[in-house]
Amino acid sequence: MEPKTSQLPHKPVEDETLLYNQEFLEFLSGLPKERVIEKFESYQYQGFWYNPPLLHGIFNMQKHFQPCENDIFLVTAPKSGTTWLKALIYALMNREAHPPQSPHHPLLNKTPHQLVPFLEFINPSEYGSVCNSPDRTTRILATHCPLVSLPKSITDDHSPSSCKIVYLCRDVKDNFVSLFHFAQKNQWHISLEESFELYCKGFSGAGPVWDQISGYWKESLDRPHKVLFMRYEEMQNEPQFQLKRLAHFLGKPISEEDEKSGVVDQIINLCSFDTQSRLKVNNTGDLVCGLSNSSFFRKGVVGDWKNCLTIDMASKLDQITEEKFHAFGLSI
Repeated sequence: MEPKTSQLPHKPVEDETLLYNQEFLEFLSGLPKERVIEKFESYQYQGFWYNPPLLHGIFNMQKHFQPCENDIFLVTAPKSGTTWLKALIYALMNREAHPPQSPHHPLLNKTPHQLVPFLEFINPSEYGSVCNSPDRTTRILATHCPLVSLPKSITDDHSPSSCKIVYLCRDVKDNFVSLFHFAQKNQWHISLEESFELYCKGFSGAGPVWDQISGYWKESLDRPHKVLFMRYEEMQNEPQFQLKRLAHFLGKPISEEDEKSGVVDQIINLCSFDTQSRLKVNNTGDLVCGLSNSSFFRKGVVGDWKNCLTIDMASKLDQITEEKFHAFGLSI
C-alpha cells in the first residue's frame, strides 16, 4: 500500500492479499517494496510506486486490455484535476445526445467517476462493456498510469491510429496540498510534514509525480497527434480556448453552430466546480472503492498551496521541479 498521501481510489483493508490470485501475488513478491507507514507497503514497478490495488489494475491492463480504434484515455496524477477533466470530456463528446443545458444531463445525477471509469478498477471481463458515448464506438477511460506502464497495445506503433491520450498536469505544490487534504477527508490520518517528505521521495500514487509528468510531456512532443498535454492552470485561466483545443484534438471540433448556441460556455458551466460541488450526487455516498464522493471536491483553485505550505516546503518542491524538468524545457 502506498502512503496515505497517494490518494488513489481505494481505502486500505486489513489483508489485501485475500483479494488477489496467485499469479498476481507471485508477481508482487518479486518487486522492490518499502514499508512507508505502519503495516502498509508500497511496491516499485517500472520506476514508479504503487499500492497493491492500483498495481493489480495495471497488471491486468498490461495482460488483457486491447484498445479500440476511437478510445480516449484521460490520464492524470491523482488530484491533478481528474474529476473536472472527466466531466469536461464526457460533456464534450456527448453534447449532441446530451445537450449541456438539459435539466436531465447525466452529469447532474451521476458522478464523473461513474460516467468515466478508472481503467485500473475495471475487471478485465468488463473492458468491452464500457459504453459512454452515443455512437457506441468511443470509450472514454481514465487512468493514473504512467506512460511506461500503459499497455503496449495503447502506446506502440501498431496501436490504433485514432486512439487518443489526454494528459493533464498541475503545479506540484497545489497537487501535494490537494492530496494531503484528500487524505484527511478520507480519515487517512498522517501529518503534513510526514506527507510532504514521502511526496518528495516519490511515494505518491504512481509517483514520483515529476517522472510521470515528464514522460507524457516528451510523448506529446514526439507524437502530438496521439498525446495532448494540458495544464490545469491554463484550463482555469482560459477555459473557452482550452475546451476548443481539447475538442479539436479529440476530433470533435466546436462548430459555428455550437458557437452560436453557446455550447462552450454551457459545458464549462455544467462541469464547473461550483456546479458539480453543489450536486447531491457528489456530496453523498461512496465510490465502490470506499472513498466518499464529497472528498473529490474541496476548492479547485490555483495557488491554494500558499495557505498550507511553509516557505521552505514550497522552495523545496520548486527546486525538485526545476531539477527534474529543466532538461526537457518543461514548465508548469
